[in-house]
Amino acid sequence: MGNSGSGKSTLGKALATRLGVPFVELDAIHHLPGWQPIDVTAFRKQVGELADGDGWVIDGNYSAVRDLVWARADTVIWFDLPRRTVMRQVLWRTLRRAVTRQVLWNGNREPLGNLFRLDPQKSLLRWCWTRHHVYRDRYTRAATERKDLVFIRIAAHQDAAHLLP
Repeated sequence: MGNSGSGKSTLGKALATRLGVPFVELDAIHHLPGWQPIDVTAFRKQVGELADGDGWVIDGNYSAVRDLVWARADTVIWFDLPRRTVMRQVLWRTLRRAVTRQVLWNGNREPLGNLFRLDPQKSLLRWCWTRHHVYRDRYTRAATERKDLVFIRIAAHQDAAHLLP
């Protein structure tokens, strides 16, 4: 869990490989061609089927499926990096993806023009800026309230490195 560009996917892929379990990136399911969102019912069905598996690492913050994922999870790794770190990382990642025309999920690419939009639904930079405190509040509260899950807070890159000795 955590803000876009914080390192969730990188760590998630490495953990899944280490554990010998599937890696599931919720963005790959949610974003259909043309950046259209998947229908919530279909999203829940697909994620529910994946979460019913024997083991997995699922990367993403979608509230529409959080109950399904957390019902089967034992551990939540929460990236809570400083806002300046996340913004720097997501800026460089977005620029690289836009300039190289990297294909993401279902043929989608990040358009360079979205860097300059003010609408968080269109600009990943704006999304990260506005969601930073939302994720911090949400996962701080959940770590206190959810006694059925182990929460591991990643506050710096070295914290993530310690998970993969």
